[in-house]
Amino acid sequence: MCGIVGYIGERGAQGVLTSGLRRLEYRGYDSAGIVTLGANNQATLLRAEGKVSELDKLVLSHENKDTVGIGHTRWATHGEPSETNAHPHKAGDIYLVHNGIIENYKELKAELKNHSFESQTDTEVLVALVDSLYDKETLLVDAVTQALKLVVGTYGIAVVSTREPDVIIVARMGSPLIIGVNDDETIIASDASALVGHTDQAIYLNDGEIAVCRRDGVELQDMSAQPISTRVETIEVDMQAIQKQGYDHFLLKEISEQPVTLRSTLSGRVNVEDKLIKLGGLNLNTEELRGIEHVTIIGCGTAYYAGLLSSYYLEQLVDGLTIDVATASELRYRSFHLPKNTVALVVSQSGETADTLACLREIKRRGVKTLGIINAVGSTIAREVDGGVYVHAGPEISVASTKAFTSQVAAMIMFGIQIAQAKGVGVQDTSSYIEELDQLPNEIEAVIANYKEQISAIAKRYAHYDHALYFGRDTLFPVALEGALKLKEISYIQAEGYAAGELKHGPIALVDDTFFEVALLLDNWLFDKSLSALSEVNARGGHVFAITNSKKEIDAEETLRIDTKLDLLAPIVINVVQQLFAYYVAVARGNDVDQPRNLAKSVTVE
Repeated sequence: MCGIVGYIGERGAQGVLTSGLRRLEYRGYDSAGIVTLGANNQATLLRAEGKVSELDKLVLSHENKDTVGIGHTRWATHGEPSETNAHPHKAGDIYLVHNGIIENYKELKAELKNHSFESQTDTEVLVALVDSLYDKETLLVDAVTQALKLVVGTYGIAVVSTREPDVIIVARMGSPLIIGVNDDETIIASDASALVGHTDQAIYLNDGEIAVCRRDGVELQDMSAQPISTRVETIEVDMQAIQKQGYDHFLLKEISEQPVTLRSTLSGRVNVEDKLIKLGGLNLNTEELRGIEHVTIIGCGTAYYAGLLSSYYLEQLVDGLTIDVATASELRYRSFHLPKNTVALVVSQSGETADTLACLREIKRRGVKTLGIINAVGSTIAREVDGGVYVHAGPEISVASTKAFTSQVAAMIMFGIQIAQAKGVGVQDTSSYIEELDQLPNEIEAVIANYKEQISAIAKRYAHYDHALYFGRDTLFPVALEGALKLKEISYIQAEGYAAGELKHGPIALVDDTFFEVALLLDNWLFDKSLSALSEVNARGGHVFAITNSKKEIDAEETLRIDTKLDLLAPIVINVVQQLFAYYVAVARGNDVDQPRNLAKSVTVE
């Protein structure tokens, strides 16, 4: 995996492909390549380890006027980063780019005696398999279809052949592909951001579909070669959303956008005057909402932590509602039980997360209602859930998720309020949440404006450490987990989050001068308990950075006191402080903040 671009039209393919690959750089990758087809059955294959800028250098010395081609940015799953392992891969007259994993590639490779393999990848096995079925009487689309019937695993592929230079074959199983359509040209991408500026009309490929792409249109078929009608949709991403707009990094831009994106999440859904929440798209009537007794929340990484934080709020909002939160990569393999009257919340920024998608399908198989908490419109999870809430946070270009977390939590709180309303919970018990949701964007805006410089200064003090412990109680425990994740993702400091009460049960043994600690404290009934944990760390020589909304005395090396009107939702504001802290630590360490090493944005493999 990671990014795919294809082009067939009247313009120079090299420029379109490299431009598209640059748009996909945010997804994380280790090498890049393109192939274009020209006259007289000629192909120009260019591949480079490292950034797209390295590929650009090759293009400058091998420029051509070819108008057909495919390109790829690779995030290693098989074989180390190298030019040889980079895509596209070749066999005979065929070139192929691939996202996903071919699970039975070793068995297939053993049968392909006539191909001399150069790379360590499963993708080269796939293109060799297609080539073995591509005789003089066979069309490329038929050879691809036959090959995919023999494959076990996931794939999003684009395939070209010098024998059929007027066509690109595209197929999908578990890895997203979008086909942009325009007058006299067709553009293929694994992400809508690569299509922006070319067209706003696209076909979203579904699993098991194969597309024959030409300059003048697209034909779809299934794995049995039966035609499928095409459905063209409008892409909802604009050019400004995928540009830095003066910020040093996309991550800082996306942290700073949260007041705006959160207002989009809440818009038309929060009625402060009547103290009501109205979510369209749930596809649940009042009786069905009233009947919900159990909520299962599934997600991975930041989405999982958003679900964990939201579970605290749902428990408070609806008396008697039971909730469990599960990591999708674990739940999919467990013999789990879902009680009667369960609704599952499926949380994913990209809407393509492989483990989360697998859980969704298993939960649906059991007849349980599924609701998506999704950012990416048109994504696979958004299409397969029974209903849900688009969070409308806009595209996240930086690999580390920030604004999506905030909007996901807000969306799940609104869902909890809507259940409470259906069950007859009084306005007096939900009004505080509704009022604070309405105030939340302004409070985040104020924190970013008023504390950014102070956070930057504190971050420089802790940037040299190799380890960190985050801790908090109650709603601040999930926030501690998310804060530690952000720090480790972009600063590469080994960081762990804990419930404050758990420090003395093991983690406190780690406290020494190679560690610093981030203590999260709310000015509520648990403040003194949290202060006790901080004191225990201090007693062992800790280096504590405390983040709090309290004016009470705190003994810490550094203390950031945020002034906020919020009470219940103050943890969300504290999380924004953590995001800025992680960002400034990473910058101080000289890291590539938007494209941290070893990570990919949309994880479509296990």
